[in-house]
Amino acid sequence: MSRTTDRLLETRLFGGPSPLLIDGELITTPATFQTVDPATEEVLGEASDATAENMDRAIGAARRAFDESGWATDVRHRVRCLRQLGEALQRHSDDLRELTVKEVGAPKFLTYGAQLDAPVADLAWFAQLAEDYEWSRDLGEAAPMGMASRRRIRKEPVGVVGAITPWNFPHQINLAKLGPALAAGNTVVLKPAPDTPWCAAILGKIIAEETDLPPGVVNVITSSDHALGAQLSTDPRVDLVSFTGSTATGKAVMTSAAATLKKVFLELGGKSAFIVLDDADLKAACSYAALTVITHAGQGCAITTRLLVPRDSYDSAVQITARTMSKIGAGDPQDDATICGPVISARQRLRIESYLELAVKEGGAFACGGGRPEKDRGFWIEPTLITGLTNDARTAREEIFGPVLVILPHDGDDDAVRIANDSPYGLSGAVHGGDLERAHAVARRLRTGTVSVNGGVWYSADVPFGGYKQSGIGREMGVAGFEEYLETKSIAEGVS
Repeated sequence: MSRTTDRLLETRLFGGPSPLLIDGELITTPATFQTVDPATEEVLGEASDATAENMDRAIGAARRAFDESGWATDVRHRVRCLRQLGEALQRHSDDLRELTVKEVGAPKFLTYGAQLDAPVADLAWFAQLAEDYEWSRDLGEAAPMGMASRRRIRKEPVGVVGAITPWNFPHQINLAKLGPALAAGNTVVLKPAPDTPWCAAILGKIIAEETDLPPGVVNVITSSDHALGAQLSTDPRVDLVSFTGSTATGKAVMTSAAATLKKVFLELGGKSAFIVLDDADLKAACSYAALTVITHAGQGCAITTRLLVPRDSYDSAVQITARTMSKIGAGDPQDDATICGPVISARQRLRIESYLELAVKEGGAFACGGGRPEKDRGFWIEPTLITGLTNDARTAREEIFGPVLVILPHDGDDDAVRIANDSPYGLSGAVHGGDLERAHAVARRLRTGTVSVNGGVWYSADVPFGGYKQSGIGREMGVAGFEEYLETKSIAEGVS
């Protein structure tokens, strides 16, 4: 299908193809690739298409900036630069909002939260944390092995961080890596997904033009080649790889990083369960589950995509959930009322459709959805509720990353916990019940990194996020996320 082109946003943001940021310089490459509006298939413009040589230069710049500048040791400077960056991003909020809706296909309402405003505000939290953090701690005197010694613990930055990020919440994830990594004193090479290059490129442009971050401290490398990020895993000059994406790719990152024994942070996939207990308000719980799974077309790793309901209430739960999903539907992300927009690309839509075909082969049926809505252009999937499956079906076990919910019956609290935990993933979950103490007791038994009880929201700068099992290694956000980017050094001096 031929695509129309509207270069107005490109001209306003970049004046042409978006640049790379390498060693403090904004560089446009000879080769470029297109970025597309997933709601309309309209070409927004071009992004610089980096080569392996560009990546090599960026890694070298980050290494020099860490080893030879005062960035790693000057906490006050880091705090000031992080606050500068946050303020600069806020000044550009209107343009960034438009960019996010058009390039990501994110519903506009989400840009006032996790898609833009919240992660920008979080930079101030990380700046304050760096300012208040106990970088050195005195353990006092002792006499191990009979030698009087005074001991001290120091926290120091890891070094060069390779940050590889996905397309679904690009501002949130880019800044959730940059914020703590920079606050801790590291230098960074950021490699975003090819689907949303501008969301990273605009960061590079603002850093270069409106902050005092030294050259090489942040480098931004956009590329149409997913594999270019592999250099960050294999290059010995990189000390830590922070990756968010699929579990399969996360395993490849970990394998590559093993050759140089780098530290790795992995925030990976999920197939999280939403448990409705038999004393819950069934209508409220199922409606909330429906709303959750279609927000941003289900393109979130922590979204609850398995709905577990009491067996006696299964039919009613199906009706309530399907009615809610159908009523909300999928709509224009630029409309303030839209909750479910398009999926990111034709490739992602085909992947989701392959799972819908698989669901039917596995014995499932669609209580609503199951196909594409009647729209002329764009990458759309109807909000879909799948019934008739058991938890051993692939559709119920594998991450689909679309507005697709599988509803499963359970036979009480123990059975619900068993089904929820019967998954290779352990990223998130939810429990709804009338008795709060009972709901918390179920939540504590879930083998997941985060749990929402009766609609509670755990997302915040100060709350660690990450998963158990194949959902990842380490934590992002919070003090725990900040400390992922630190090393611990123990120093002892002899006392006469």
